[in-house]
Amino acid sequence: MKTIFCLIFLIVSLTACKKDSNPYDANFRGSLGLEFDNVVGTEDLKFNTGSYTNASGETFTVGSLRYYISNIRLTGTNGADYTVPQDSSYFFIDESNENSMPLIKIPEGEYKSINFIVGVDSLRSTMDLSERTGVLVPTIANYMNENNGYIFFSLEGDSPEAPQGRYDFEIGGYGGKTSPTINNIKEVTLDLSDRGIAKIREGHETVIHMLVDIAKVFTGTQNISLVTNSIVLFEPFSVNIANNYALMFTHDHTHNE
Repeated sequence: MKTIFCLIFLIVSLTACKKDSNPYDANFRGSLGLEFDNVVGTEDLKFNTGSYTNASGETFTVGSLRYYISNIRLTGTNGADYTVPQDSSYFFIDESNENSMPLIKIPEGEYKSINFIVGVDSLRSTMDLSERTGVLVPTIANYMNENNGYIFFSLEGDSPEAPQGRYDFEIGGYGGKTSPTINNIKEVTLDLSDRGIAKIREGHETVIHMLVDIAKVFTGTQNISLVTNSIVLFEPFSVNIANNYALMFTHDHTHNE
């Protein structure tokens, strides 16, 4: 009897150790929130009331900020990638909407990096309208036309240095459908290792908190002056702004519940 008891105890102990060493099951899903915290340098972004200075020494306010995040992919600590299904991977971040934080379900596990696109990919941009629902329904605020596609990034506000006292950046372009156009789709990869990997478990919610520094829109690959470029729409110069805003994302921390 003593021998049988010891054997049972050993089996239970080994099972417990195995469970502790690998508490995740990829067959289950946990919740992952993506918090895009819009800031200007070290200051919180405040609509209209906040006054900021860009890299050219020009003052500006922010009255509107919107951008698309799509094609999300995460890389696990084991090196395996998980790509969020296409139909669940398009989000419209609007600073005026406090409820625009993306929330997705992904397999249990630990993830060390996140990759996403700022904009809407060419495949989805050219799909039939029946395939473009939710935040992809074309409107005056988020869409240009079939060949130019969606407005990936929109930033508007006032500036005394701007010729008309205001500025407006409306950046888009996926390469074109009926004729070649500029391509401002930008890919961003953030390493989560230094400030907290994402630990996904069923019944829990993890949030990856990212800072989105609007000041970077005005500097990076090229300084943007509001004196000379206050209104930038669908034109070659928009590539410079797109190259800059691709640099505005950093990982601040991860909250694992």
